[in-house]
Amino acid sequence: MKLIFALTCLFLLTFNLSLASDLKASFKYIASSGVNDLIYDDFKLYAGTSKNLVNIFDTKTKKLIQTIKVPKVKDFMGDEIDAKIYSLDVHKNKILITAQGNKGYRKIYLYTKNKLELIISDKKKLYIKQAKFINENTIIFALLSNQVFLYSLKDKKVLWDKQISQSSFSHFILNEDKTTLILSDESGNLKQINVKDGKIIKTYVGLNVDNVYQLDFKNDLIITAGKDRRCAVFNNKNSISYYKKASFLIYSVGLSPSGKIAGFANDEDNNITIFNTNTKEEYFVLKGHKSTLTNIVFINENELYSSSDTNEILYWKIN
Repeated sequence: MKLIFALTCLFLLTFNLSLASDLKASFKYIASSGVNDLIYDDFKLYAGTSKNLVNIFDTKTKKLIQTIKVPKVKDFMGDEIDAKIYSLDVHKNKILITAQGNKGYRKIYLYTKNKLELIISDKKKLYIKQAKFINENTIIFALLSNQVFLYSLKDKKVLWDKQISQSSFSHFILNEDKTTLILSDESGNLKQINVKDGKIIKTYVGLNVDNVYQLDFKNDLIITAGKDRRCAVFNNKNSISYYKKASFLIYSVGLSPSGKIAGFANDEDNNITIFNTNTKEEYFVLKGHKSTLTNIVFINENELYSSSDTNEILYWKIN
């Protein structure tokens, strides 16, 4: 009976996967080097690369319209190298750039009115992994040590800082009105944090049992990319949670604006599975990436961009 049950489950899984149609990208953007972070805002695509450049593409004309260059840095041996761009964010006409600093430390720049201003220096010896805008005058950033800071750009001071846990930090994502932050780390647990005071509101446990590399958070729905090959889904509205299993480590995930459609990197060939978060039905497998996925960015329910360690950014239409 156990054998029959196992074979039935395997058949159902295979049948479900066979329903997903293969898709190829509709267009390809070429960045200056491997893409570490990807932001879409107001018909522009911002790519933070591995070699000290931020490429900005106009998605209407599909052309590169601007490149922002951050200074090169010195490594532990004193050699000058290109600075990696670790994270980006955009607020109105301002761009927040987290970049590699001297001797492995990190720094944060603010780019506005064609000027690059150093906000957090690498002389502070911080290992910053990610930074985002809360509003025009406030940013939030996290260290590899899982310490999170709320920082006033106007007053140039820390408003609060919290040690979230002793596990190494992985990723965070803000909700639409930027009042709540979801944070992941190597423990597999997720923390929901109040941006106003840094207090932990809720902890999500049980679905991921190892490092959660990346998150997305849309319309009260959370999705994870796990080292344990699990793409977990948490629904805050109805408390329903589950996970979908992949055949390889899941490095990247993304949600559509409604949260009804999701994508995750599902295998060692860097393919992306698109599925319905309510029914769990798999619609498409997006094929075309040649290296490890770094970002999956939906711009609506039918279109998305994805990037990888290579310089290719792919545009997909899934309707």
